[in-house]
Amino acid sequence: MGSQRVFLSDGEAELEITPSLGAGIARYDFLGPKGREPLFRPAPEHTRDPFALGCNLLAPWSNRISNGGFFFEGRFHPLEPNLPGEPFPIHGNAFGLPWQVQRLGRHSACLSLDSEGPGPFLYRADVCYRLDEGALTVALAITNKAATALPYGLGLHPWFPRTPQTRLLAPAPLVWLEDVRHLPTRRVAVELRPDWDFRSERVLPKGWINNGFEEWTCAARIVWPERSLVLDVAADPPLSTCIIYSPGVAADFLCVEPVSHLVNAHNMPAGPAANGLAILRQGESLAATCRFAPHAVPQTPLCKPIPDRQNSTHAW
Repeated sequence: MGSQRVFLSDGEAELEITPSLGAGIARYDFLGPKGREPLFRPAPEHTRDPFALGCNLLAPWSNRISNGGFFFEGRFHPLEPNLPGEPFPIHGNAFGLPWQVQRLGRHSACLSLDSEGPGPFLYRADVCYRLDEGALTVALAITNKAATALPYGLGLHPWFPRTPQTRLLAPAPLVWLEDVRHLPTRRVAVELRPDWDFRSERVLPKGWINNGFEEWTCAARIVWPERSLVLDVAADPPLSTCIIYSPGVAADFLCVEPVSHLVNAHNMPAGPAANGLAILRQGESLAATCRFAPHAVPQTPLCKPIPDRQNSTHAW
């Protein structure tokens, strides 16, 4: 597995893509008044580890699937663990495969992947990256090529720098608690966990967070006060679940992951479709877009708070 990189620049930001490592992003840097500022965690130059990158593409699902696989339409589809130390298959397989560059320009690049597996999945994935006035737009799509219908999901897994003063706005009224296996247990209102209530901009929790937030507004803001830098995130509605992950105050990263479905959605009550997965028949596609827009000076609040409602580092 090599470390070939594709470079994009629009004069206000620079992007490095690694086709051989899942078409992930090695660097996304803002060229602001203070010079080069990393917006995603910079990857080591010669890394062969997809999860050392600054952003991963997730397909044909996001996060964990329990029970050794999943039942769908009366048939069990087994899936094997795919990462050392992980008891469950996680994040599909697109993140670790080489993608092909289909189009390349100064400001944009499009890549594709044809995958046989894992398990029953047979699919094509396409991604286009575009820089525009420093903002990055990522358009990701997946098409089912299998003869049978299957539940598909996708998402983005950006790794943002975490500084002592980092603040986050990511409005969502509901959060899933997790067990020691990092599987969801029950859904609660964020009022029960005020340190996780990101409906208003707040500092990051000092302790562990690795939780899925539901009814997310598909918008987030990351603020680095000591860097005088803000990054706004705006996703399409298919990416209506937000996974927030950071091991704690000593960590140098924060993950705010726009994804299409809940953790373990394949095995959650009510079935995959009820938990965000798209049931795709042969030839059908699922597509979503996410935009990251940096600002050198903090702006006015991105979202109004949602009204109150009643009633191991391998945790990605």
